[in-house]
Amino acid sequence: MWYVYILLCSDNRTYIGCTDNLKDRIKRHEKGQIPATKLRRPIKLISYFAFSNKYTAFNFEKYLKSGSGRAFIKKHKLVL
Repeated sequence: MWYVYILLCSDNRTYIGCTDNLKDRIKRHEKGQIPATKLRRPIKLISYFAFSNKYTAFNFEKYLKSGSGRAFIKKHKLVL
C-alpha cells in the first residue's frame, strides 16, 4: 500500500507526504530525520489516505499540495 499523509507541525502549518511505510515515515519525522519537518517538530498525524497504486498516491499528493487540494483539505476540515 501507498499512503498520502497530512501532518500538523508546531508552526501550525501542514506537511503533506507520500510513503509506502507510514509507521516508519512518521517515526523518522518525529526523530528529526526528515529535513522538511526537522525544525517544525513536534508533529501530529492529522489524516492519511491509502492507495494500492503508487502513481495514484503520488498524483493525490500532488493534488493536495495544489490550491484546489488545499481547499479540499479546508472543506473537509482535515486541518482546523
